[in-house]
Amino acid sequence: MECACGKKAVYKGQGGALCQTHFLDSVEKKVERTIHEYGLIKKGDTVCVAASGGKDSLVVLFLVNNYCSSHDIPLFALAVDEGIEGYREHTLTDLKTFCEKGKIALHVVSFKESYGKTLDEIHEKALKQFNKKPCTVCGVFRRTSLNRKAKELGATKLITGHNLDDESQSFLMNVLLGNMSHNASLGPVTGLSDNESFVPRVKPLYFVTEKETRLYCFLKGFKIDFAECPNVHLSFRSRVRDWLNQMESEFPGVKNSVVNAFLSILPDLKSKYKGKKEFKTCERCGDPCSGDVCNACKLEEQLS
Repeated sequence: MECACGKKAVYKGQGGALCQTHFLDSVEKKVERTIHEYGLIKKGDTVCVAASGGKDSLVVLFLVNNYCSSHDIPLFALAVDEGIEGYREHTLTDLKTFCEKGKIALHVVSFKESYGKTLDEIHEKALKQFNKKPCTVCGVFRRTSLNRKAKELGATKLITGHNLDDESQSFLMNVLLGNMSHNASLGPVTGLSDNESFVPRVKPLYFVTEKETRLYCFLKGFKIDFAECPNVHLSFRSRVRDWLNQMESEFPGVKNSVVNAFLSILPDLKSKYKGKKEFKTCERCGDPCSGDVCNACKLEEQLS
């Protein structure tokens, strides 16, 4: 394959075949366009990038840091150490090296310090006594940890590395489980309504595929461990992911079509569900929640 410029192509997608230079440029322009079109980052923001050391988080950290540096917007990285032995310590090592090289301030919070136990220590009890998969527990604790620390550090935007694959999976998961109100909270800007207790979450990689982030990492020479979390095989998401990947291999462009179809109905979903959920204040930690006690506090009590 050849790029339109005549050089050897390294990537072929819906936009055609691209050489290394034009591929890197296409990803960077796609991210910048998403930031501008959806107002993800603005002057006056303090940006927190949720980073794990995985491919998506390193790509979004690199690109958003470049964007913020050129627009004089302060930025720092925030990682959560769940305590997954043989996995998380390696990605955090890669992340620390990356941040030191890029002179990016990095903060790390852990499940152990926040909830008294690591995910590995919680794993068996959660699964056997409460029928809660580790991914469910991890998701609740991670979201809470990121929001609390980002807010404490003065962030006005919380950047996540969710890409087009993640969004297509999330949309279909919610459809299959009948959770359309959850879909109303998806999109490049997460959530249905503003709440001063939540740091707004935004997704600059929204239109970038996982295949593109993987290749971007490789071509930029980022030191990265491509191993996935050992708990992922237990999740519903992994089944939807594998099915979507199979469909994409047979019908290229399916993931893009799913996300574009979702975006076409997102305004109607937001209109239907916005304001339907009233936030209370958790009587234990003070975080906003729909009931008297937030999910994080409920889980912490169950699993203590």
